[in-house]
Amino acid sequence: MLPVLFCGIIAFDQLIKFLVMHHMTPGESIPVFAPFFHITFILNAGAAFGMLERAQIFFIFAGALVLVLFLFFRSHLKKEPRSFFYGAHFMIAGAVGNLIDRIRIGRVIDYLDFHIWPVFNLADMVIVFGVALMIYSMCFDSREKAHKEAR
Repeated sequence: MLPVLFCGIIAFDQLIKFLVMHHMTPGESIPVFAPFFHITFILNAGAAFGMLERAQIFFIFAGALVLVLFLFFRSHLKKEPRSFFYGAHFMIAGAVGNLIDRIRIGRVIDYLDFHIWPVFNLADMVIVFGVALMIYSMCFDSREKAHKEAR
């Protein structure tokens, strides 16, 4: 189930980015629920909020390193509470989605525009959700981890 979810997140993220890239021009914005939400095609050369715009090689190597470390330590994650385990998988799935963009076109395709926040994408949302699950786990799942360790 988890590999299907992991690959499904990456595939859905890439499908949306493919559609945006092939049906819109950079900077184009389509109102969905005007004035609150638009689909706006942005090519983001940086990290979150466009920071470190000229560091593409760094982001590619960092993303690849995080993926390799995740794969290496994945078996250890099974000892963690479920929310931490799934959170790590969500975070990595989102990171892989953005890493694919960086390798393929040298930038990340962003398109979700709420006008009160910089434009972002599904992979970004999945990363944030994964990190939130991991933080939740670290704050509230200590009993579940203690129970697993006692077995």
